[in-house]
Amino acid sequence: MIEPSRTCDVVIVGGAAVGSAVAWFLASNPDFDGSVLVVEKDPTYARCSTTLSAASIRQQFSTPENIRMSRFGFDFLRDLEGHFGPGADIGFHQQGYLLLASPEGLGILEANVGLQHDFGVDVALLSPAALAERFPWLAVDGLGGGALGLSGEGWFDPWGLLELFRKDSRARGVDYVHGEVVGFGRDGSRIASVELADGGRIACGAIVNAAGPGAGKVAAMAGVPLPVEPRKRFVFVIDCRVPPGPCPLVVDPSGLYFRPEGARYITGLSPEDAEDGPCEDFDVDHSWFEDRIWPALAARVPAFEAVKVTGAWAGHYDYNTLDQNAIVGPHPEVENLLFANGFSGHGLQQAPAVGRAISELVVHGRYLSIDLARFGYERIAANRPLREINVI
Repeated sequence: MIEPSRTCDVVIVGGAAVGSAVAWFLASNPDFDGSVLVVEKDPTYARCSTTLSAASIRQQFSTPENIRMSRFGFDFLRDLEGHFGPGADIGFHQQGYLLLASPEGLGILEANVGLQHDFGVDVALLSPAALAERFPWLAVDGLGGGALGLSGEGWFDPWGLLELFRKDSRARGVDYVHGEVVGFGRDGSRIASVELADGGRIACGAIVNAAGPGAGKVAAMAGVPLPVEPRKRFVFVIDCRVPPGPCPLVVDPSGLYFRPEGARYITGLSPEDAEDGPCEDFDVDHSWFEDRIWPALAARVPAFEAVKVTGAWAGHYDYNTLDQNAIVGPHPEVENLLFANGFSGHGLQQAPAVGRAISELVVHGRYLSIDLARFGYERIAANRPLREINVI
């Protein structure tokens, strides 16, 4: 419990990857000398989206801003020792993404690869014959082609990255408190204070909503509608009797994905829109693997006909129901409220870029690096989607 009343220049609601990245970029900005406080309701992070994610980063997006954020994210991960000191490591496996397309979807894939090339992404467009030659374990039946990230993509330890942000933020003076936000005090067009469940009250200069799947509820406490809600996703760990061999993170046209995880593999598949509603529990439906995932796995990789499930977990996307893209930046009317929400499965990989972007808004009042204005709240208020095609 914190003292009954205190004042902080910036209060961040949510201390997982995005919130801690915001805190770190503020604390490491030489032009910022204010105080930062992070409120996190689960200090174990056992059920946060960061630690339950597939922990991957890719450059292969269809929205320029997403490409630029991921390129910065990769550069950031590549220089962890420069940011956090000697020994900083998150076990990054730079093994790429392979996005497969049906013949009907090949035109979209080709257009996306062309856009990615414009931004310097190291991605190759492969024909079915080239896919079969490069990945002999892959069944190419029904494929029009695939896009393979040759560098700048892979997966890593999410807890390791979160701990680097948190530990160094604390060393730079950021205060983390265990608490649950239950309301806000308003003063005209500003949020004047953050109210906690234990009775604590924090007067604030700026408030950053980085509450992950709970961001919609947090925004509602300020009287602001935000189309972000928790959507449950299963991740299954499988052991293969005869492993197919080294592979990238593969995304099938059906939406199925799989990638290596040590000597095993992890895999998942998002539900169709009609069966995908808000959900806050963490129960795993094992029939999802038997009925949906396994048949698709075996059809795409014959070696996966002989697998067994050795583990499984469920986590939540902070799902933006409007367009599955991030909502970043200030509210147009609540002048000190900033959003870092709605990443729909991309939050961990975009955390460094969003942390830098929010810190720029707080310190300078504008974006200095990547202009994320298209991700602003104005499109939410106008019900004007900004679609990202490559959502996994």
